[in-house]
Amino acid sequence: MAQTTRTWRLGIDVGGTNTDAVIIDGDLNLVAATKSPTTEDVMGGIKAAMHEVVTQIGPEDAENIGFAMLGTTHCTNAIVERKRLNKVVALRIGAPATTAISCMADWPEELKSAMGVRDFIVHGGNEFDGREISELGEDEIRDVARTVREEGFESIAVTSVFSPVSDAHEKRAGAILREELGDEFPITLSSEIGSLGFLERENASILNAALHDVAQTTALSFEAALAAEGLHDVAVYLGQNDGTLMSVEYAKRYPIFTIACGPTNSIRGASFLTKEKDAVVVDIGGTTTDVGVLAHGFPRESMVAVEIGDVRTNFRMPDLVSVGLGGGSIVRKRDDGRVTVGPDSVGYKVTEEALCFGGSTLTATDIVVAKGLAAGVGDPALVADLDADLVDAAYKEITRIIEDAVDAMKTSAGDVTVILVGGGSILAPSTLEGADPVLRPENFGVANAIGSAIAQVSGQIAKVFSLSETPRDQAISQSKERACAEAIEAGADPETVEVIDVEDIPMAYLGDALCIRVKAVGDLNL
Repeated sequence: MAQTTRTWRLGIDVGGTNTDAVIIDGDLNLVAATKSPTTEDVMGGIKAAMHEVVTQIGPEDAENIGFAMLGTTHCTNAIVERKRLNKVVALRIGAPATTAISCMADWPEELKSAMGVRDFIVHGGNEFDGREISELGEDEIRDVARTVREEGFESIAVTSVFSPVSDAHEKRAGAILREELGDEFPITLSSEIGSLGFLERENASILNAALHDVAQTTALSFEAALAAEGLHDVAVYLGQNDGTLMSVEYAKRYPIFTIACGPTNSIRGASFLTKEKDAVVVDIGGTTTDVGVLAHGFPRESMVAVEIGDVRTNFRMPDLVSVGLGGGSIVRKRDDGRVTVGPDSVGYKVTEEALCFGGSTLTATDIVVAKGLAAGVGDPALVADLDADLVDAAYKEITRIIEDAVDAMKTSAGDVTVILVGGGSILAPSTLEGADPVLRPENFGVANAIGSAIAQVSGQIAKVFSLSETPRDQAISQSKERACAEAIEAGADPETVEVIDVEDIPMAYLGDALCIRVKAVGDLNL
């Protein structure tokens, strides 16, 4: 019988090979699931997967869907392909102290050209202890705004020196720009994107500014696809790369946070399916394997700078190891007798090109089918004549690749819990060196879409305080309040928001400075 309240959730996650979709009912039970090949335009695969799961439950139950969650590669693709990016002005606040290194000095020329970027440096900024370098050049900022209007720039990235310590100049610059350009003009403030590390924070902010229209188009296209399936007045959320969700309006402000949300959805889905809170998650797709760490129920965050589209950034990203192993990975026997698996792959064409499906390419899927480890996949008779030594050598290589990736993510020598998810996880053995236990939960193939559907909403803050001005307890309290406010703004129910992680790092090289990171999460605001 259909439920009377619209509490069902549609979750979609776009992978490099397949786009997965699930529908979860009001009691968080899986009621529909599918995989559809990811298309070049991305949205085609999303529509196909959506149509399939909606068809599975029928029109009566479809009326129960009140929420739709999308984990997408649109923003990642836009940066990598150098397409669909906004025309950006990069405004640096830091003259005369920051003129030695120009803005975007190490960027690929083709990416800079794709953004039509132009950079300006104005007076202002702060020292590491919060003291002003110079007075903010407000008239200079108004001149920049006039250039934006006259030359048709579409968004602005504002980066001030040591804005994680004091964001006053960035906020004032943002206010001036909105006075000149209107409240709706896209403006990115670096203090809301990255942390310490001036050039990396500036880079991340410029990329965020360039992605505004991509995020908006993605959200509008997703809403249109929902409407085409008869799903109207559905609350739409996009996946963030910390394993949580954000509202469409929040995503338009911070589109860069959607980058790498796929692996984090898988990590959250793995936690939901197994009820484990701490584990190493191995997500094997058709082309690659992503290995991440589940810590206290959420993906572990990387603490090092990350390159996006050959640009070095320092905004939050999941701590991942990616290797070229998937169901479509091509298996070869080299002249020296070695057997290799990947990194090249037939990808989503595995059901056409793999031997077990009547194709002509030996893939990793063929190896596990030949060993009798993948019941119901392909036709075992088509790989029955494979050389047994080749099959064993290839399977040993598959196992080695997975074990090495798991080992790279471990922080101690002991055994760890490993959770296998993703459609390609049929490749992995049930025992792995350094892992105990190895879990392969029911519905492992669509863990990423499940992670998207069941995700909570989060808010994160990373700010540097001077302890001579703000005592530690007060600084932590302020950070907790800001993190909770961020979660509520992103779409969390205020009654359910709680702080789940607090980290304070003394920064001796900055005197009495203390960097505080706080994460808060809450349930969807129903």
